[in-house]
Amino acid sequence: MNKHLEITVKGKVQGVFYRVSTKAVADQLGVRGYVKNDDNGDVLISAEGSSSMLDMFLDWCKEGPEKAEVISVESHEGELKNYRNFEVVKKNFLW
Repeated sequence: MNKHLEITVKGKVQGVFYRVSTKAVADQLGVRGYVKNDDNGDVLISAEGSSSMLDMFLDWCKEGPEKAEVISVESHEGELKNYRNFEVVKKNFLW
């Protein structure tokens, strides 16, 4: 049975390839959803998958890529959105 997690990663997690690395790990684990930077310096992740895969995914989020310095990872369950894949959300600039 799949579940949905909203994850907030705090620390030095922007400018260290955290989002790209998160997508690679999510793709390997079969986790679907998205990852994006928050304006306050956090990384926000919306993830869906099996409990066991999400547990492994959360463990990775606590470490992150080599140059990241993760201070904390907060997560809570939410309603399934049935994502089809995992995407890196980039900022939209309006001209």
